[in-house]
Amino acid sequence: MVFKKLLGSLGVGGPTVDTVLEPGAVIPGGSLSGQVRLKGGGADFTVEHITLELVAHVEAEHEEGESEGAVAFDRFTVSGGFVLAEGAVHTVPFSVTLPWETPVTELYGQDLGIVLGVRTELSVAGARDKGDLDRLTVGPLPAQEAVLEAFGRLGFGFRSADLELGHIHGSGQRLPFYQEIELSPSSRYADRISEIEVTFLAGADGLDVVLEADKRGGLFSGGGDVVSRFTIGHDEVQGRDWATEVDGWIHALAEARSAHGAPGAYGGTAESHGHSGGQGHHSGSGLGTAVAAGAAGVAVGVVGGMVAAEVIDEVGDFFEGDEEEDEGDEG
Repeated sequence: MVFKKLLGSLGVGGPTVDTVLEPGAVIPGGSLSGQVRLKGGGADFTVEHITLELVAHVEAEHEEGESEGAVAFDRFTVSGGFVLAEGAVHTVPFSVTLPWETPVTELYGQDLGIVLGVRTELSVAGARDKGDLDRLTVGPLPAQEAVLEAFGRLGFGFRSADLELGHIHGSGQRLPFYQEIELSPSSRYADRISEIEVTFLAGADGLDVVLEADKRGGLFSGGGDVVSRFTIGHDEVQGRDWATEVDGWIHALAEARSAHGAPGAYGGTAESHGHSGGQGHHSGSGLGTAVAAGAAGVAVGVVGGMVAAEVIDEVGDFFEGDEEEDEGDEG
């Protein structure tokens, strides 16, 4: 493994650092493990702290349009208070717990277009520097997978996924952003719904599923957005007919009135649009990914792989620019 150079504020001859994450996807609320590998520079250095920062590429909607940027959503100090001798190699193993609301970046091994990273900050002799951003892969919780698989069985298709800056009204959301997974309707609901957005808000005890339907206007009714929220305990996933249950949720959304709201199925409530910090996001086909329904559930096939790669490269460039701004702020 070639050690990655820090971006320069530690000076020529300073230590180098490389963070290596354990292979494979982690899950929300699960453990992220790896090693921070240091190599000493041209003299002894006192390492004050090593901090890992979780970073997400997030979109924000406002009156002037839409913007995007990097948002740090958790920090962990994994070491500090030791002397790194000249030329010495030092390894710091770590295991930290991800926030429960950490977004899902892949489903059945296929990339959803969500970009998360782990950035390493090294503080040496009063100077701070941030290393390269390491890509973080997060798979779904069992309840998240069960709900998405049910949508696939019902004939819904995957359009795109993104992270929106802001909070969902009335929720216990903790992170400064939420994930939207945008689905195209099945043939059964295509005449009444143009799109459904799924948001998961996980916690230690269970999962809130927030569904927002973009309803089509009819001859005697207007269109608009309606929102439903349903709760699933982590211990309630097994032994339930999720396709039937999710179909009940969707039916309640399809029948609800956008302006006034209506009771939802299974204890949920369909209501008017309930997001704060945004105007509602409908990005169409996005990265060109698709969801196919089958006996094994949802299978995600990445049709626009080249497009996804370009987006990831652009995000990487943005993170580098963000790091330079941070360093400038530090003086």
